[in-house]
Amino acid sequence: MSNPFYQRAQAGTLADPNQSPARAVQHRLMRLRYMILTGFVIAILLPMLVRQITTGIAITQPTQYYTALGGCVALLLGVLGYRRLHVFPGIAAGGYIFMSLSVTFGALAVSLIMMRIDYSRLQFLSSYLLSLAIYIYIHLKVAVHRRLRLGVVPSVGTDALPVIGQVDWIRLELGQGDAALDVDAVVADLHTDHEDAWDVEITRYVLSGIPVYHFKQALEQMTGRVEIHHLSENTLGSLNPNDVYLKTKAFGDAVIAAVLIVLLAPVMLIVALVVRLDSPGPALFRQQRTGYRGQPFTVYKIRTMRTTPVGEGASDNQRRQAMMTQVGDPRITRLGAFLRKSRLDELPQLINIVTGDMSLIGPRPEAVALSQWYEKEIPFYHYRHLIKPGVTGWAQVNQGHVTDVADVQEKLHLDFYYVKNFSFWLDVLIAARTVRTMVTGHGAR
Repeated sequence: MSNPFYQRAQAGTLADPNQSPARAVQHRLMRLRYMILTGFVIAILLPMLVRQITTGIAITQPTQYYTALGGCVALLLGVLGYRRLHVFPGIAAGGYIFMSLSVTFGALAVSLIMMRIDYSRLQFLSSYLLSLAIYIYIHLKVAVHRRLRLGVVPSVGTDALPVIGQVDWIRLELGQGDAALDVDAVVADLHTDHEDAWDVEITRYVLSGIPVYHFKQALEQMTGRVEIHHLSENTLGSLNPNDVYLKTKAFGDAVIAAVLIVLLAPVMLIVALVVRLDSPGPALFRQQRTGYRGQPFTVYKIRTMRTTPVGEGASDNQRRQAMMTQVGDPRITRLGAFLRKSRLDELPQLINIVTGDMSLIGPRPEAVALSQWYEKEIPFYHYRHLIKPGVTGWAQVNQGHVTDVADVQEKLHLDFYYVKNFSFWLDVLIAARTVRTMVTGHGAR
């Protein structure tokens, strides 16, 4: 069980501000001039050169020139806007890249049309997509993993913060003067009443340009997890997903799934035939699982295990164990192991998406019997059903397959993070990591 954003450990003592580790040297790609230079070369100059080579249109030709000049302005403003918004290096912060660049390039397109300036649409689209790719790559490879110094305002909630690999927690004290400003951000329990001196100090941080966050918000963004201990922390106002995006996504999922069914039908038929030849039993696996708003539905998958029915006298625990896939499970066939690692066994779930039972991305649906058991063992488990289950999800790309109740609770924290931060950006991030999983087999069982 691993999570690139979170290395759980026993809570430790906060570091003394006068003996804290030295600030890590900022990665070159995070410096403004290098970010802009990289964007200009790859997203602006490269499409110009490719267009000249493929079409023979010179770089100095007006459509090339105006498109490139406008692209430079849009990219520059987009980067500046992203860096202005991106004050906290959490997981969801990458969404600012998409938002900022989309706004600036969209404004550029509108301006070019209104001023009736002739420009190359293909070159413009290429610059926009390359800009997104460059800065999302920098965010995922550099920004998310850079080491941070986070100042902590002492309070009951922040006395024992967990160990996170890329963070140095610095205990702040009254009367430190400018030394207290040598941090990237400040975390505090903003839901408690501080003494007047600390209220003044927190205001000084804000006026000095240092962002101040509620400590739970900071932990959620850095770990990709939402822990829930009391019902008051799980109000529907904070965990209900965006209804507009939910409906838009459902429509988009259905369209994409229908197209994929047509395109991949030959692949599914071939795989199904090979499965039948490889081991006795049906090619298609069916199981009742708990779906959207707790409603059961039948999920479809390519069978990857030998059919071993559970006897009538089996206990409830034995039946639950039969529904779980264990490490090195002997029931998995040789072909099934490959199908699981490549995720080809999930293809029939495209049917579930078209029928509206599932989404491309969301919490993985559990067998009805397992779901009922988890609801008894784990508080608030049923709240993961606030959105449609998915073929892949945030928990799958960060944790992989689990069976132990303790691991399921950790998975639930990841699912809650997805529900709370339900957005297009998070779906893009999950899709990218799912592709990596399909290539490497990470997280499959």
